[in-house]
Amino acid sequence: VQLVESGGGLVQPGGSLRLSCRAPGSIFSIWTMGWYRQVPGKQRDLVASITSRRQTNYADSVKGRVTISRDDAKNTVYLQMNNLSPDDAAVYYCNTVPSLNPYWGQGIQVTVSS
Repeated sequence: VQLVESGGGLVQPGGSLRLSCRAPGSIFSIWTMGWYRQVPGKQRDLVASITSRRQTNYADSVKGRVTISRDDAKNTVYLQMNNLSPDDAAVYYCNTVPSLNPYWGQGIQVTVSS
């Protein structure tokens, strides 16, 4: 079962985006969920995670600009990204932490450009 990401797109430097990802209830309630990103030619990196108890963790590259949250009633995890820079441009994915291969979706493109 793939997870489905949404909310990406083109944004100017300094702008904001909110990504959403809906997951099956069977995994959402107990797993730590995370947002990953990947640029061409590089590995997929974890940028933010949130436990079932809402403990959060962020990569240094996004700390202070990004907030991960979850809505258990909707089985949805969000990534609010502010003050975006071209370095944030990537395909963003959600998955469990650690990731599980069957849950990788298509990802959502985030482009940061003026």
